[in-house]
Amino acid sequence: MERELVDVVRGFNRTVTQRVGALDDKFLARDRPLAQSRLLWEIGPAGAEVAALRNRLDLDAGYLSRLLRTLEGAGLVVVTPAEGDGRVRMARLTEAGRAEWALLDRRSDELAWSMLAPLTVGQRDRLTTAMNEVQRLLMASMVTVEVCPPADPRARACLRAYAAELAERFESGFTLDTDDDQQFVPPAGVFLVATLASEAVGCGSVRFDPDGPAEIKRLWVSGTVRGLGVGRRLLTELERHAAAAGADCVRLDSNRALTEAIRLYRSAGYEEIPRYNTSPYPDHWFAKQLHHAPGVSP
Repeated sequence: MERELVDVVRGFNRTVTQRVGALDDKFLARDRPLAQSRLLWEIGPAGAEVAALRNRLDLDAGYLSRLLRTLEGAGLVVVTPAEGDGRVRMARLTEAGRAEWALLDRRSDELAWSMLAPLTVGQRDRLTTAMNEVQRLLMASMVTVEVCPPADPRARACLRAYAAELAERFESGFTLDTDDDQQFVPPAGVFLVATLASEAVGCGSVRFDPDGPAEIKRLWVSGTVRGLGVGRRLLTELERHAAAAGADCVRLDSNRALTEAIRLYRSAGYEEIPRYNTSPYPDHWFAKQLHHAPGVSP
């Protein structure tokens, strides 16, 4: 079964790369391949930080530098220190680069329409619906989940977004207490961060209790990736770490305003239990029995 799935993905990749012109030395009938044109597009009329381009396109720093030098040599791009911060490099389009960007924009529209034009209206709807679904699933496959110290800048960014969202959604507001961060550092616990193209898009933590259930806290997913299963992945990983630490049960609390989270917990096998803490924010408490699986270390 796995072989059949892999064959489907490989066949899809071959068809797409050929259809979009990724194999051509002159993408969209211009004098450069797809990689250079894509970089030119991402720089855009507003310009972009080189570091942001590297993260956005997931490119090796050396390869990105070579692409930029080629575009600079063609008179389409200039790379200079950012105004006010010489440590940051900015890539900007020249006048010729902006004209080339506009041409790429038009020809990209033409390429997209050439895929749709031969199809019936119904086929166009099917294709664009399928493309949207494929894009979202590919994004989901690009998300990584890893252990991260709570003091890491990625973790802090997630926690700020988490606190801001809860403060907005809770009737009584919300204040995050970060004084207990050490509870989520091994061996006391674990903090996880989910990233997409080097951007932190989710987090979650679990603290271990040798005398009782482990507790999951601070589970949050950015709105940009909700619906992609990132929350479930974080929850599953936190459960695995709890089981590896010897916990037979994991519990958590939630607020009635977090309807999506409550739905996730119930679908993941959590059952409501009586209040187990004195926090003023939750009005739902859940627990789940764990199955121990080897191979995961906290």
